[in-house]
Amino acid sequence: QAQVVESGGGLVQAGGSLRLSCAASGIIFSTTGMAWYRQAPGKQREYVGYMAASGSTNLAASVKGRFTISRDNAKNTVYLQMGSLKPEDTGVYYCSPYPAPPSFTWGQGTQVTVSS
Repeated sequence: QAQVVESGGGLVQAGGSLRLSCAASGIIFSTTGMAWYRQAPGKQREYVGYMAASGSTNLAASVKGRFTISRDNAKNTVYLQMGSLKPEDTGVYYCSPYPAPPSFTWGQGTQVTVSS
C-alpha cells in the first residue's frame, strides 16, 4: 500500500525559498507519477503540481514560474522547490501518487508558513 512522508516545511519570509521532500514507499516509484497539493486554513486542498514518471511536469498557474518539481528515483523521493514565496502560499503541503489509488491514505503533510 502506498505511503508517503512529507518534510521540509517551515517558517519563511515572503520572497524566500523552501524545498519540500516526499518519500514514498509501497509503490514502484520509478513508474509512478507524483503530485503535490496544499491546503490553506479554512480552504479545500488544492492541486499544486505533478511530475510524471517520464519527468514531464505540470504546475498550477498560481505557482508556475516560482515552483519546480523534481524526483530522485534512487531515493523514492519527489521534491517541491518553492521560490519567491508569498503569504498566500501558506498551508499544509501534501504529496501523493498520481493518480492516487482508491486505498491511498494521505500523509501528515508538512506546514509551510510565509510571513509578510
